[in-house]
Amino acid sequence: MTDPSAIQPSELDQLPDRDPEETAEWQASLDAVTKAAGPHRAAYLMRRTLERAEGSGLALPKLLETDYVNTIPTAAEPAIEGDEALELKIAAWNRWNAAAMVTRGSKYGVGGHIATFASAAWLYETGFNHFFKGKEGDGSGDQLYIQGHASPGIYARAFLDGRLSEQQLDHFRQESGGDGLPSYPHPRRLPWLWEFPTVSMGLGPLSAIYQARFNRYLTNRKIKDVSASHVWAFLGDGEMDEPEATAALALASREGLDNLTFVINCNLQRLDGPVRANFRVVQELEAQFRGAGWNVIKTLWGSAWDELFQLDTTGALVRRLREVPDAQFQTYATRDAAYIREHFFGSEPALVELGRLLTDDKIAECFKVSRGGHEPRKVYAAYRAALSHEGAPTVILVQTVKGFTLGKGFESKNANHQMKKLTVDEFKDMRDLLELRISDSQFVDGQVPYGHPGADSPEVRYLQERRAALGGPAPARRTHAIAPLPAPADKAFASFDKGSGSQSVATTMAFVRLVKDLVRDKETGKRWVPIVPDEARTFGMESLFPSLGIYSPKGQTYEPVDRDQLMYYKEATDGQILNEGITEAGSMADFIAAASAYSTHGEAMIPFYIFYSMFGWQRTADQMWQLGDQLGRGFLVGATAGRTTLTGEGLQHADGHSPVIAATNPAALSYDPAFAYEIGAIVKDGLRRMYGEAAPGEDRDVFYYLTVYNEPMPQPAKPEGVDEGILKGLYRFNTAESAGVNVAAANAPRIQLLGSGTAIHWTLEAQKLLAEEWGVAADVWSATSWTELRRDALEADEAVLRGEERTPYIRTALDGAQGPVLAVSDYMRQVPDQIAQWVEQDYSSLGADGFGLSDTREAARRHFGIDAQSIVVAALAQLARRGEIKASAVKEARERYGL
Repeated sequence: MTDPSAIQPSELDQLPDRDPEETAEWQASLDAVTKAAGPHRAAYLMRRTLERAEGSGLALPKLLETDYVNTIPTAAEPAIEGDEALELKIAAWNRWNAAAMVTRGSKYGVGGHIATFASAAWLYETGFNHFFKGKEGDGSGDQLYIQGHASPGIYARAFLDGRLSEQQLDHFRQESGGDGLPSYPHPRRLPWLWEFPTVSMGLGPLSAIYQARFNRYLTNRKIKDVSASHVWAFLGDGEMDEPEATAALALASREGLDNLTFVINCNLQRLDGPVRANFRVVQELEAQFRGAGWNVIKTLWGSAWDELFQLDTTGALVRRLREVPDAQFQTYATRDAAYIREHFFGSEPALVELGRLLTDDKIAECFKVSRGGHEPRKVYAAYRAALSHEGAPTVILVQTVKGFTLGKGFESKNANHQMKKLTVDEFKDMRDLLELRISDSQFVDGQVPYGHPGADSPEVRYLQERRAALGGPAPARRTHAIAPLPAPADKAFASFDKGSGSQSVATTMAFVRLVKDLVRDKETGKRWVPIVPDEARTFGMESLFPSLGIYSPKGQTYEPVDRDQLMYYKEATDGQILNEGITEAGSMADFIAAASAYSTHGEAMIPFYIFYSMFGWQRTADQMWQLGDQLGRGFLVGATAGRTTLTGEGLQHADGHSPVIAATNPAALSYDPAFAYEIGAIVKDGLRRMYGEAAPGEDRDVFYYLTVYNEPMPQPAKPEGVDEGILKGLYRFNTAESAGVNVAAANAPRIQLLGSGTAIHWTLEAQKLLAEEWGVAADVWSATSWTELRRDALEADEAVLRGEERTPYIRTALDGAQGPVLAVSDYMRQVPDQIAQWVEQDYSSLGADGFGLSDTREAARRHFGIDAQSIVVAALAQLARRGEIKASAVKEARERYGL
């Protein structure tokens, strides 16, 4: 017992004590109980007192950790409203078919995971039978984030329900023929079943939080009332190691997202071994979620443990459970009763006595089988409690055995994540355990059969009746028959066509100005979802604050410091802007929820997420893949783009590579526009393609990535007939003659200069220098998308292999263009070099390769060799290699420009 005089000072010492004598009496009482009844009794009394205080509404800090026992006692569990016997049979068939599907596929070497669903079966079955709302009822139904490795069990249930055939099960992980099933939840591969891709671990929990938050956003903005929808995220305890998995816990609590439930399957194992070998992951997660303000329900022990807890009159059992590390507990599940008596019950006399009251069978039942996650009544009770809790999200920590019912070879084994099949004998043992009607004769040539009780069997009828009562099949994805959104008035786009005259305008500001006009559109303005990670003022968006409002479920409970200013900081429950603070991951999760609302909720929303281009694709590229997998639509805008346009910020803010990363994503249409009118044309066509009347055969399930710059530059008027080139990726902006540069000789050497983004301005300056100082005629082209040019060329190559005649657009556009081609970009050379193999002319490129640096724009461009003078020298060098000018001109130019 600690000497009271040795207690360290605390924050309470700073507060006045109005009755020190009363305080001393309470402390003396605690000391007396500790001395008379022991520290465990004193701790118990203190916790019950704190529990009473919390229940009475007293403002006290919450305990972050409770005993290693169930939150809901067996006596408080509600009865299941259904036929438990039939549900047991349904779960048995699904367990069997999930294992059979993976085992049958293993002969083709495609693998699969058996143990995860085996541990989590009742977590899903209970939800499907009683809780998960489908999409054929009112509203949007529930949103289900299925743990990726449990997908075989979901396929097995769809097979029992008649939504999948044996042939499809036999093509698990064999998709190329057309009838296959993807390994994991994947909307792009199985779009009628899966809504949310979840196997990139950590992204599921993050996305679920922002999906629940976006549901509230839609309701509060009166776009659609989805208050009846509940978001369920099924996660693994090992998955919670991912930083994204816990990144937004405080947001969910802060905004009171009681429309969200996490179900974490705590089978205590990750891919290689224990999740927390020397610790207890359940207690760690409880403290983490409680600290973030979540409602925590622990469903750890099966009913067989009730007798043990009743016999634990000294609290020794609970204390022992608190101290045994997870890895040791896993060992208990694989050892005999004698080992458990010695190593668990032998730790103190009170436990030895308790162990003597238990038979070996009872000990085996408790330590090998009886977990809360394997008893439907306990899962049912936890789900009911989660749905009834108000004011905060709920996490259910469910303890299970990984590989449950698969036999001794699988259960609680470290290697079971890599184990892909059962033997015939193991299947027969499993059949007997699950009491399934499968005869030995059905095992033909050593192959395990699928099991099905029949389309008109009581099991299937019950399953379908339960789903009908809950609103139809689940999981399910719907592509709603949404009428195309009307195109905004041309006025918003045409405002850029005349150019900016003498005014210099950054393309970032041009995009923001366009959005300001589009959100005012009477038909579609309310559907725009502006998303920004705490950089709105950087991008000139603060003028949108008062007019659109920043979304907050609490509205504005304070008077903003800038209330007397025109562009004050305005929060509102129906605010349109999602200002997420400094979290690119959270902003992307917002974007994904909005970008897929056309399917999730039947409401087409138009998200645009504007961010420092350096911190978009580089930081959250995995979520961009998730966006593409989820068939999301919208506009990603990489602002302050390029390696040399953001002065003074240095290496970490210098983006020279985001188009390279974007080019790897098949769903991303990546553009690097140079002028304001190009932005207008791209956004206008993007709205048509994604939300309006798409052309026949045109994929609507794409998203756009636009790079925009913070360097104010003159914006020219739009030339005639360039729209097709803007969208396809290249058009001739001017010729040497149309630019009015002075080329002395009529037969002067000629070169084609291709520039993208802000680099076109240095290219235009180089065009003038080449003409006036070196007698070279240069035509300037605007390359709005190197990536789209490459994709078109790849498609042309594929067409030729099929025997079709097709010429890549890049080759057609440059057909007849005289001289070599020099491509210039503010990005690394790899970006323009995407098209090199399809350019028939001599091709060379300039780009900003290497790390960035802090300096002026001019100095940075000179450093990377992409300023106007460097372009001139590179152009002269190309022409000299062709023998069209003297080689001495190159040396002279280098010396003249100090290169």
